[in-house]
Amino acid sequence: MENTKRKMIQFLLSNANPSIKKRIKSEILNHLTEEENKEYQVQILNEPNVRRCLACQLDNGWFGYGFHGTNKNAGQFENQETCTKYLGEKAVDPSNPALKRSMDAFVSLPLDDLCYRTKGKYFDEFQYAANGQNLIRCACIARAGYADIIDITPQIQLSLDSFQRVLEVDSILDVSRSIRSSKYRVFHDYEKWPCRYHLDILAHTDTWKNRQNCAMLAEAVKKIMAKDRPELVGLTAASWVGHVLGTLGCFPSQGFGITLPGASTSANGKTEYYDFEYIEWLARCGVVPYIPVLQDAVADIEKSVDGNGICQLPVLEEKFKGWGPYAGLQLETDWKSKTRKACDITFRALLILHYAEQN
Repeated sequence: MENTKRKMIQFLLSNANPSIKKRIKSEILNHLTEEENKEYQVQILNEPNVRRCLACQLDNGWFGYGFHGTNKNAGQFENQETCTKYLGEKAVDPSNPALKRSMDAFVSLPLDDLCYRTKGKYFDEFQYAANGQNLIRCACIARAGYADIIDITPQIQLSLDSFQRVLEVDSILDVSRSIRSSKYRVFHDYEKWPCRYHLDILAHTDTWKNRQNCAMLAEAVKKIMAKDRPELVGLTAASWVGHVLGTLGCFPSQGFGITLPGASTSANGKTEYYDFEYIEWLARCGVVPYIPVLQDAVADIEKSVDGNGICQLPVLEEKFKGWGPYAGLQLETDWKSKTRKACDITFRALLILHYAEQN
């Protein structure tokens, strides 16, 4: 694997944009000089989408007029969640004044503030499984590199406990109930169940990581990946807050996967692509050694790297380009050239190989 990674790094350092180069040197090679960092920062801050994020910041530090995604007043890079996560992924320094002000807003503004776009309502993440604006807030803090500055310890523990709950019960049926003639299932109050945001928080923090927690997380992931009980495959639940409220990407009782369906290619079904985001997050969490299907995916990714260090696996473009609450991997300014597209895909493949090897 080391030879493959070396070729990938050579390709990326020769062709990729400043964000990828900085992250390789700081995150993988652990050798980023102060002079290099300053130069990269100037280049990163001049990129169009970064400038778009910074330009929409309000006086109170909030980015744009949205929080969890777009709305009529907030475009793709004009809302707090996307901007804070994007700037973190783009390797904008945590000390950057604009990023710091956005984090200060997370500290100073109450969770029922209208900025959170919940009409002044606070949805307690401990009361409502796989839900709550504070869960989103904490994922943003983690992704921006501020988990050591702003305390999100309770939400890190909640994330662990939510995966642990999978192992304590038979299925999601035990932590939820049916309503409206079984049209919906909703979680019991003060129950726990894992979702996308719990995994995001764990993937981008380190304080929880030890052999016991990683092994527990792996067992929970294996259980929700299983498909031996058809009635549980794809089965999820929502929240009941006086009405049905969708969760933050609640994981199914069974059938959680690391592939994404693509466009139909034949009468026999659809093409499937690896979900680079979830594989990267799971690798960061240290569970690859415990889960054979993840080991196979990592091996496939390594085998797909050609002699020039380029990952040749096809990807679902919407997952890379669709920056928002449930997608976003592209760091290059655009994919108008094959090289820029290759850099984005190869960088995510490199991160997967790197973190899979760390644990």
